[in-house]
Amino acid sequence: MSYLKEGSMIILSSPSGAGKTTLVKKIAKNKNFDISISHTTRKPRVNEKNGIDYHFIKKKDFKDLINRNKFLEFAKVFKNYYGSNKDMVINKLNKKKNVIFDIDWQGTRQIKNKKLKFKLLTIFILPPSKNELLKRLINREKKLKFAKIRMKQFKKDLMHWDEYDFVVINDDLEKCYKEIIKYIKSNLKKKSINSYKIKKIKNHVSDLLK
Repeated sequence: MSYLKEGSMIILSSPSGAGKTTLVKKIAKNKNFDISISHTTRKPRVNEKNGIDYHFIKKKDFKDLINRNKFLEFAKVFKNYYGSNKDMVINKLNKKKNVIFDIDWQGTRQIKNKKLKFKLLTIFILPPSKNELLKRLINREKKLKFAKIRMKQFKKDLMHWDEYDFVVINDDLEKCYKEIIKYIKSNLKKKSINSYKIKKIKNHVSDLLK
């Protein structure tokens, strides 16, 4: 589903645990979409596979890739590095694949600043509440202390919501997915940016910051 001469870049960002990875995987099931599989120095979680969820590498190897300018973007998050391989991404885009990124605001800024020739759509996902976010993190991390570490980063990540083209609340996964895919399809076809209910989003962000 690409209406341009080359593929487009679609970025999904969110506070940790808001559901962006699940949404990225659902979007990737559509024709002509590929996930940008990031390199990371963190250890795999249960059921994560190298080359499918991430490219898991050692810190020294990651830093070597930085020195060789191999990343389109990279960031340090929770003491681990994450980065998108430039050659892998550009190759997919030139083959008219729409590439989906599961990255944070730091990586999004870097890609925006590069001003590449490819169309770029940026989407920010908000959790329904802080309590629900904590529940999701505990379920994923299995230990409360790890979930609390990620919650400490929550406010910092949340403050960047207004740097994105489209913002959506993930209070229902299927509903959220439909909103996002509608936005993507519309913009890839019409080359326009759909508005969202900014007043509603601002009020929701204010509630999350309380």
